[in-house]
Amino acid sequence: MNASKCFFLTAALTALPLGSVCEAQTVTPQACEQSIVNLKAQGRYLWLPIEDKAPEGKVQVIVNGALQMEQNVRIAREGVDYYVGIDLQPYQQGGVAKVCVQNVPKGSIGLSKIVQNDDVNYELKEEAYRPTYHHTPVRGWMNDPNGMFYQDGTWHLYYQYNPYGSLWGNMHWGHSTSTDLIHWQHQPVALAPDVWGTMFSGSCIVDHQNTTGFGKGAVVAMYTASRPTPFGGDVQAQCLAYSLDGGMTFTKYEGNPVLMAEDKDFRDPNMFWNEDIKAWNLILAVGQEMRLYSSPDLKNWTEESRFGSGLGGHGGVWECPDLMKVQVEGSKESKWVLLCNINPGGPFGGSATQYFVGDFDGHTFTVDDVARYQDGKALWMDYGKDHYATVSWSNAPEGRRTVIAWMSNWEYANDVPTRQFRSANSIARDVFLYRVGKECYLGSRPAKEYDGKGLDETYKVKGSTTIHLTNEAGDDFVITYDQKAMTLTCDRTKCGDTSFSQSFPAVTVAPVHRKLTSLRVFIDECSVEVFGNNGEVVLTNLVFPKSKLK
Repeated sequence: MNASKCFFLTAALTALPLGSVCEAQTVTPQACEQSIVNLKAQGRYLWLPIEDKAPEGKVQVIVNGALQMEQNVRIAREGVDYYVGIDLQPYQQGGVAKVCVQNVPKGSIGLSKIVQNDDVNYELKEEAYRPTYHHTPVRGWMNDPNGMFYQDGTWHLYYQYNPYGSLWGNMHWGHSTSTDLIHWQHQPVALAPDVWGTMFSGSCIVDHQNTTGFGKGAVVAMYTASRPTPFGGDVQAQCLAYSLDGGMTFTKYEGNPVLMAEDKDFRDPNMFWNEDIKAWNLILAVGQEMRLYSSPDLKNWTEESRFGSGLGGHGGVWECPDLMKVQVEGSKESKWVLLCNINPGGPFGGSATQYFVGDFDGHTFTVDDVARYQDGKALWMDYGKDHYATVSWSNAPEGRRTVIAWMSNWEYANDVPTRQFRSANSIARDVFLYRVGKECYLGSRPAKEYDGKGLDETYKVKGSTTIHLTNEAGDDFVITYDQKAMTLTCDRTKCGDTSFSQSFPAVTVAPVHRKLTSLRVFIDECSVEVFGNNGEVVLTNLVFPKSKLK
């Protein structure tokens, strides 16, 4: 710890009068443990002023001498970009709590602007690019959706989340719920970092038969705990947590971790019940391959096989797998589809979702046609620039395979021109398979919950077509179907702010496997999602126009 870079805020959190701003001071590290600045306010939230360009400091919550929370936070040095809050309620148990802020130089503007109050919307400002019907966090950073499940009419969406800034870091599981996939209720954080590390991606299931012993109908989460080592890199292990109140709160399994390895990238477990073998299966991303496991109880796992060598795109690390059985439309046939998210290595740079079609016997996944995936060839679920970390809800109703993706790209995700929040999710989609000749392709149509809600524009297509989405400022997003070339193209190079990244002003092109007869376009404040033939071909792209496109 450098000199003059630590101060404490303290209060008996149940006994202070209401007030306003905390007066902070800096002290030398030698006196840090003894120096206390009394809060002049009582309130549920402690609001920290953030400046994205500031170096990371540390914020610690200490109750009765025990460290309760420690996060990396970019406390404002020169100017305040936005505020993030610490919910003090979990620490309001009658003890004395201290909030220690480290590695922030004396004189930094943020030290005088820390506020404690009961206002959950403190300094929450409207932003031009906040979507109206896509899911976003209220504040902070969001990336991969994970752990989603459906139960009793409610869609539960968890996601990689930094509550303490709008840049990647401090990975928690955020949580939102919806009954219609359009309107979202923001819930408290579901999983927070612990001794095993931060909370990386994973999955949830509903254990209807109590195979785990946690309770019949328990919601069980499996996640990657990622902990840095003193020698560089991370140790990644798979852990369990369970919920007995429908996914609102979780208890971490005392036997964690349940699966470990020495591999560098060993993460993103996706588990599901396989009725064919009457056991649980797990697919896990490891470097540039997928590993498949089986288990009777989610606690004890046996490796069954590995998949990926020499098949598909290998331009970057493989992440966020999903493995599901999907019916081929117009037939009684079903095939298994393996979703493999890759970064970098997408068709237009950065991150994207590739897929493989084949068969799975509970032990080994094999593709139907090896030639489709050899020599670096890949099939892409979405040919836009901003569709990544695609995974499905478990226990979805009516046997549906409903998926959602992170609507961004690692090439510029930390740089997009929003402040209080980054990023948004795509609309939810129901996946399907369709055949053209002997080949089987994966489609994804907008979930039926969006039908008739007035959120999309539909166009009948008769031959080659060009559609311009514009606004009064002259921004232009161009959609082009070339029937001769059998391609569908989206051009955002002249659409609003593209200055924040050289990789952003892109033209994305998708192959069309059957002649297009319709286009369905979803436009929100910062995104355009284009569905050809109701999902046979899809392109998802962010945009940052001066006003909403029409």
